[in-house]
Amino acid sequence: MKEITEQSLDGLRERVMHEMSPKRFRHTLAVEQMVERLCALFCPEESLRMRAAALLHDLTKELDTAGQTALCHQMGISLTPADLLAPKTLHARTAAARIEVDFSEFSDPVVIDAVRWHTTGRAGMTLTEKLLYLSDYIDLSRTFSNCVILRHYFFGAAPESMNGEERLALLRDTLILSYDMTIRDLLDEGIPVAEDTVMARNELLLEKAVAEGRFA
Repeated sequence: MKEITEQSLDGLRERVMHEMSPKRFRHTLAVEQMVERLCALFCPEESLRMRAAALLHDLTKELDTAGQTALCHQMGISLTPADLLAPKTLHARTAAARIEVDFSEFSDPVVIDAVRWHTTGRAGMTLTEKLLYLSDYIDLSRTFSNCVILRHYFFGAAPESMNGEERLALLRDTLILSYDMTIRDLLDEGIPVAEDTVMARNELLLEKAVAEGRFA
C-alpha cells in the first residue's frame, strides 16, 4: 500500500464521486469531514487513513439486496439467514472487500476494518473503528432525530475541553447511546439485531461499570 497523502485523497474523492449518487456523495464528504474532526480530538496521526476510510465506507451502499448478496457470493462472503433479513448491514462487508480488489492502494488493515465495522460495530472495536462508526452516525448531513440527539450529546459535552480520559469516557457513553437507539429502531421494525451490535453494547456497558467502580 502506498502512503496516503492529501493528493491521493483528492484522487480517491474523484473516483468515489463516480461510484455513487450525488446525495450519497454529499453524505460521504460529510463523514470525511466529521472523522477528520474526531481524529483531531483522539488520534491526529490517523487522520489521513480515516479520511480514506470515510470516502470508501459507502462504496456499495446503493446496491439493492440482490446486488449485495450477489457481490457477497462473488467476494466469498458467507451469509446467514439473519444477515439476509438485515440487508442494510451488508454494504459494510462488500465495501471492505472491494477496497482490497479495486482500491488496493488504500488496502490498509486500519482502513478496511473501519469500513467493515462502521454499521454494526463489534466487541473489541479499535479507536479508529469507533471514530468512523460515530462519524457515519453524526455527520452534519444527517438530520433525523437520533442523529441530532447523538451529535448534541457528544459535542454538547465540549470534548475539546476534556482531558484524554474524560474524552474517551464520553466516546464510550456516546457509543452506548447510539447502540441503544439502533436496537430500539430495529426492534420497532421487526428486524434482527446483529449479534455484533449486542456484543459491542454489552462490552461498553461492562467497561462503564468497571470504570465507575460498581464491582468494587
